[in-house]
Amino acid sequence: MFFQKHLLAAVMALVCFNGPAGAITFDEARHLLARTGFGVAEPEKIKTLQPLSYEAAVEALLNQVRTRPNNVPPPGILSLRPPGKQQRRSWSREEKKAFRKKRRKHGQALKAWWLREMMITGSPLTERLVLFWHNHFTSSLRKVKWPQLMYRQNELFRQHAAGNFATLLRAVVIDSAMLVYLDGRANRVGKPNENFARELLELFTLGEGQGYTETDIREAARALTGWRLRQRDGTVKFISRRHDTGSKTFLNQRGRFREADIITILLEQPRLAEHITEKLWRAFVSYTIDQQTVRRLARTFRQSGYRMRPLLKGLFMSKAFRDPANRGTLIKSPVDLVVGAVRLLDLRMHNAKPLVRFTKRLGQDLFDPPNVKGWSGGTSWITSSSLPARQQLLRRLSRGVEMASRRGANAKMKMGKVGMTPGQAMLDPINVLGNGSAAQLAKIVLPIPPVKQSNDGNGAANGVQSLRALLLDPAFQLK
Repeated sequence: MFFQKHLLAAVMALVCFNGPAGAITFDEARHLLARTGFGVAEPEKIKTLQPLSYEAAVEALLNQVRTRPNNVPPPGILSLRPPGKQQRRSWSREEKKAFRKKRRKHGQALKAWWLREMMITGSPLTERLVLFWHNHFTSSLRKVKWPQLMYRQNELFRQHAAGNFATLLRAVVIDSAMLVYLDGRANRVGKPNENFARELLELFTLGEGQGYTETDIREAARALTGWRLRQRDGTVKFISRRHDTGSKTFLNQRGRFREADIITILLEQPRLAEHITEKLWRAFVSYTIDQQTVRRLARTFRQSGYRMRPLLKGLFMSKAFRDPANRGTLIKSPVDLVVGAVRLLDLRMHNAKPLVRFTKRLGQDLFDPPNVKGWSGGTSWITSSSLPARQQLLRRLSRGVEMASRRGANAKMKMGKVGMTPGQAMLDPINVLGNGSAAQLAKIVLPIPPVKQSNDGNGAANGVQSLRALLLDPAFQLK
């Protein structure tokens, strides 16, 4: 009898583990998709994950990460070449002005291209990771000037988004845009430029003040000498006569180091893995670091040879990530806010450039971080000027919701200067997004219960009003 009783309990436990009780819950799926995407989880994506276990759902998202974009870059981006010195000298003032205008136009087209990529991608996690690396290994179009170089850097981040950090780091050291942005092309024997070496240690690998000295920065700069940018095509070339071949001492190791040796020594430092893990933790999990979990994940990261996939899986599987108390605790970036709203409402963009201007106004100008530290994120997204602007954007979108509901599915909307075609979700949001329930609509749109309660009913018109109220609710600013 005793044996039968415990056998029955074991069988029931196994059934519960493999059956519905073992599947990811609606709230877990919503949170996982919102944090790995753009702050709002589309209902059909949630439904796709719900039959899976939580671990299988995480694996499914990681399997979807792409290494190439959906859209080709804007025409002219890859063909525009910087003029040679002789050509620039021969130009008139009007010709110089026209060329600068053309270059700015290409830059705006590049920003619109990436924002549109975020809006239509089948793998939002890909774009979140590309954006993460863009904000980690920062470069700015304002200084680099050539959209072609910034596009190539975006390609580099995309290729290694969830790949191998060590491989990405080695590539970034000799990336064309980075050589321009942090003056690496001016770094030569006898005249070392310390800009890139300083940021390599301070921001990209170890973290500010973490185990290195000013001497280490100077010696690293010497090791990084010799790389030059080919003006005619934007590629890089190592010039041996510009390289400092002398012996250097870096992080207590001595040798005739080049850039590859510096990276190898950095990758041997346990602090590097912890620094990257901490930044990913703040981006995906919480602004509060759980040092014990971070150190454990960092060890796994380092022992894996700096493979990103085990680290990302560990983050998303962590107790802190799954803790309901951590839902709705991160503030949406401007890109989160704009892209998340467009994807939620199933808006078909005809022109993304006005939304590029909006994200810039809100404090996040793609391809143009404010400085080498990138966007600070967190509470810095909400200021006395940005919050009204964020609400203004959402009011425009909500007015579009009302217009779409009155004019029908084939209506063309024009919200300000933003041309969009409404999706079905805007016409009947309760039935399309909320599965016939206003309460379910709120659970889709918001990460936590709404701050302002609404008494709208379930009719189509009231559904539109409910959606508008949710878009303008303070909780929509969170993820």
